Amino acid sequence: MDRARFSKLASWALVYTLAVVLWGAYVRASGSGAGCGAHWPLCNGEVIPHTGRIETLIELSHRITAGLSVAFGAAVAFFGVRLYPKRHRVRRAAIASFAFVMGEALIGAALVLYKLVAHDDSMQRAISMPLHLVNTFFLMGALAMTAWWSREKSPNAITMRKQGALGVLLVTALVAVLLVATSGALAALGDTLFPPQSVTGALTQDLSGGANALVRLRLLHPLFALLAAAATMAAATTARLLRPNEETRVLSRVAILLIFSQIGAGLANVVLLAPVWMQLVHLLLAECTWVSLVLLAVAALSAEKPSAALLEQIQERARA
Repeated sequence: MDRARFSKLASWALVYTLAVVLWGAYVRASGSGAGCGAHWPLCNGEVIPHTGRIETLIELSHRITAGLSVAFGAAVAFFGVRLYPKRHRVRRAAIASFAFVMGEALIGAALVLYKLVAHDDSMQRAISMPLHLVNTFFLMGALAMTAWWSREKSPNAITMRKQGALGVLLVTALVAVLLVATSGALAALGDTLFPPQSVTGALTQDLSGGANALVRLRLLHPLFALLAAAATMAAATTARLLRPNEETRVLSRVAILLIFSQIGAGLANVVLLAPVWMQLVHLLLAECTWVSLVLLAVAALSAEKPSAALLEQIQERARA
């Protein structure tokens, strides 16, 4: 394999992993997480279960696709090590992606073995869900950087030195999106375990002092989403102004478009009472927003600073 084919492999691994993540969300939203019982890697104690239960078929298919995702990650890491020298950023990103995909497998196994699936509403599950999603975000980010750098994008090294407000804003936006993801994971779990019957009923549930903690935590998610949108808008706009290269301009616009599309999807999710298909759309936009923001940070923090004269012209145009 040469580097051009490796770049395609990393890109396909990113797309395939996103599909596996969405299917895993469907397993959770459909209540099929216990389809194979408390057995892993076997399904109900068998390699091929002899049952026609739809929950078992859904869970088994997820395990098969997740296993292929691990194989994809192993291939990316293997060829990344073979094709790139030590300390090369592509090699490091490829190895990191394999570490995170193994983390996905281990977390998934723990959820099954400890029965933190289906209708379980324990604190352990409430902790494991955000952990699972954050690891997924890191996996997607590592795969995105592997594919990006293997195409020789953003050739300079990333640095936080002398980045000033730009570095602070980008880090703040990344942390804010992760915070939204964790609260979103809890909100999605609350919607699955305690499905609202109406918008007003959902609000009554959220404000009820006797409601489950997962229900009451749903109110935090929209607040965090608005904060993340503001942080992303500020970071993307600043990056486009202070690092006015083609990569940064495109990625900044994509990040802003996605974060506001995500807010629109969130509102639709609330109004439609969180149907499974809308939850999947919401998650898809969240993953794409995260990837675009990671690549924006990579592009902006590795770009050369424009000259003082050019920077002054840019700022004047922005004020006009």
